Amino acid sequence: MHIPASSTASGLAWVPRAADARVALAIAQQHDVPELLANILAGRGIGIDDVPQFLAPTLRDQLPDPFHLKDMDKAVERLVHAIERKETIAIFGDYDVDGATSTALLWHFLTPLGVRVLTYIPDRAKEGYGPTIAAFDTLIADGAQLIVTVDCGTMAHAPINHANTKGVDVVVLDHHLSGSDLPAAHALVNPNRFDETSDQRHLAAVGVTFLTLVALNKTLREKGYANTDLLGLLDMVALGTVCDVMPLTGLNRAFVAQGLKLLGQRRQRGLAALADVANLNELPSAYHLGFIYGPRINAGGRVGEAGLGVRLLTSDDDGQLQDTALRLHKHNAERQAIEAGVLEKALAQATTQANAPVIVVAGEGWHQGVIGIVAGRLKEKYSRPAAVISLDGATGKGSARSVTGADMGAAIHAAVQLGLLTHGGGHAMAAGFSLEVNKLDALRDYLYERMARAVTEYAESRVRKLDGWISTSSANADLLEQIGRAAPYGLGNPSPRFGIRHARILHRSVMKDKHLKLVLGDETGGRLEAVAFNVGDSQLGALLSTMPSLHLAGELTMNRWQGRQTPQFIVEDAAKPQ
Repeated sequence: MHIPASSTASGLAWVPRAADARVALAIAQQHDVPELLANILAGRGIGIDDVPQFLAPTLRDQLPDPFHLKDMDKAVERLVHAIERKETIAIFGDYDVDGATSTALLWHFLTPLGVRVLTYIPDRAKEGYGPTIAAFDTLIADGAQLIVTVDCGTMAHAPINHANTKGVDVVVLDHHLSGSDLPAAHALVNPNRFDETSDQRHLAAVGVTFLTLVALNKTLREKGYANTDLLGLLDMVALGTVCDVMPLTGLNRAFVAQGLKLLGQRRQRGLAALADVANLNELPSAYHLGFIYGPRINAGGRVGEAGLGVRLLTSDDDGQLQDTALRLHKHNAERQAIEAGVLEKALAQATTQANAPVIVVAGEGWHQGVIGIVAGRLKEKYSRPAAVISLDGATGKGSARSVTGADMGAAIHAAVQLGLLTHGGGHAMAAGFSLEVNKLDALRDYLYERMARAVTEYAESRVRKLDGWISTSSANADLLEQIGRAAPYGLGNPSPRFGIRHARILHRSVMKDKHLKLVLGDETGGRLEAVAFNVGDSQLGALLSTMPSLHLAGELTMNRWQGRQTPQFIVEDAAKPQ
């Protein structure tokens, strides 16, 4: 059933997700899976022979030889040298979740080997992104003989050159796009460096770090060292992967699937403490990684102390763990309040750019810790790339988020080369940068021109893809169990979306002045709880508030509240029946 764009609240046509019916049938027959699940798999391009591996992803099937990455041999050799000689190793990480988990991963591997490990997470506002000469000097003064940068360092020419003059080697473990001029690091392991041929470009920095530890562990075993249980670290690998919005395909899918099992066992004491303060009392999913754990760990780097996330993930003191988890929880509430204020001002500017290919907004003194989140909110609202810039007199720092097919990282790199930005880096979907305010208009014009075609193509290709049509009677626990078999869901493996034909709205109530809580019925006689978030005065809200019967599109989830578990439909769009 096809619903034209002219009939929907969103202005998007509803179309069936492209799935080869013959492949879906073969999947159902050969692997004994329900028809709906087979259609979901076929719609995601899963081949008949790949179904077992997709439904039960393992590292054994997905893990590549880590030595295929350029400089991996050099990185491992230098780390082994430091371990054997008990050198002091400093880990310099980024202030986000990917940086914190990467830092903690290395810490957990190295400290049991008797190595003195220093950790350094820069202050976002005072130091900015990536290594600085001053930060490296601090580490060197504290005895660092080897510095390992994680989730940063690919463009850190000056700090790395400075460390070299001090006789201190630098190993870079990163995943951000590089220019053609690489810094003079002892080793630079990065699947996205310009001369890399690896097919693992989708890895987060924590994935690159894990591969490095696989290679290091193998080499140390050959030298007689005891084996390290790397699988026990996968909960942190899963967390960093999801929070950096990496596609949940291939190796990443295995990381997250296995990591979620560990997370449910509460083996990582810091994450267990964080779950307790957040009142998380259900088995975690990729959703919880991205929206419960991640924002709290990020809050330290955004509005609190940058090192709190690493402290949570490395401490073994119960009192400190509880205190750190509670502080992160409170910082997250503070971040939400600050974000709301900046978002309101950003939206006021964005409304004047409704037809622009890229939303570019700027404000004096906007908190740098939330501009990336606000950019993401604008991207979601306007379905186009967005850049949010915090101005400080004559300079500014910005954060950008993009849509599929519009490579923001490449655009920011090119802007640096053109002299429009003083610094910048990132990947396709996200980037950060610094600029002089007198270049702001030129940057905006450049982004408009550079991104226009890709954004137009994205807009023209946008439709609401449905994995099938369900009824209020079929939307039950059994159906949710089927859907769950294809999890984890996220970028690269989107959560299934369904339609409900001629849904009758039996009851409606308003929550917090902006959400609608509904009870749905249809011709099958079933009843289904539903909710529409943030509809306010939108077209969707108007239809749901006035029409007795509608076609609805959205996601089916399990609502867990006060010990009850009931299926719930998240309404994302509506259409008047023709």
